[in-house]
Amino acid sequence: MIVAAGLGTRLRPLTELRPKPALPVRGIPLIAYTLALLARHGVSEVIVNCHHLPDILMDAARRHCPLDMELRFSIESELLDTGGGIRRVADYLRQSDPCLIVAGDMLLDADLSALVASHRERQDAWTMLLRAGDRREKAFGSVGVDPHDRVRRIGTRHDFGGEHRAGLYAWANVVAARAFDALPDREIFSHFDDWIAPQLASGATDIRAEILAANDFVWEPVGTPAEYLAANLDPIELSYGAAIAGAQRAGARIEGDVVIGAGAELGTGVRLQRAVVWDGEHVPDDLEASNGTFAGGEFHPV
Repeated sequence: MIVAAGLGTRLRPLTELRPKPALPVRGIPLIAYTLALLARHGVSEVIVNCHHLPDILMDAARRHCPLDMELRFSIESELLDTGGGIRRVADYLRQSDPCLIVAGDMLLDADLSALVASHRERQDAWTMLLRAGDRREKAFGSVGVDPHDRVRRIGTRHDFGGEHRAGLYAWANVVAARAFDALPDREIFSHFDDWIAPQLASGATDIRAEILAANDFVWEPVGTPAEYLAANLDPIELSYGAAIAGAQRAGARIEGDVVIGAGAELGTGVRLQRAVVWDGEHVPDDLEASNGTFAGGEFHPV
């Protein structure tokens, strides 16, 4: 499952034009990267949950779906939060034991096959991927584990003691079919606060994390204008780069520190620096701008 139903509020006004997983990164939508990663690790069936501007997201996913991958969608008329979105498609996810649940709003390149293998060897209910490094003082995304990598803390909200080290939640998970037996019986809830934390509070020992060093995998959140600009202008090497290179060449062109989407036109005298121009846009004559994105007919600085 690719979790992709969020509103992307920190990326407004860009996400008022397109949902975050459909924002173009170096010429192709962000979700294309996640689909390519999953295909590289043998995933052949994917479901994507949608809420905000669902038609745009579904079109982006279909256009960049790898060959031989079956793609489905779960459209949420009401935003169900992370846990509720997963619960809605739980019967589908149970068919794969285990399944993968990843976010659609990041650049990720991790050895998901190895993560699944470790999960199976330990016979855990849940394995989450963390990046080494404790950012507890900022609370957001920090997860603590004991010496056996069992989850013992989630942010500052849930602390069950016995923490040995910590990492940042990279929003990639391997989930056993039996884990869905503990889903809350309601429609809207958080997967951390309302599904995982109550199990830990009850003494569950089969919810673990795999902590990898920052240089052992790629994890680049694309949640703010600055992160979005960096994803476009500071390219990273991806193990599945060949799978997306053709689509990028057919779309964007790179001119210095400017990424120009397919079909976009720059008027006379335009001077841009460290900028992204979305596909199909027309940049008016004599525009001078830097550090931002031209989308929806106007320039949005970081």
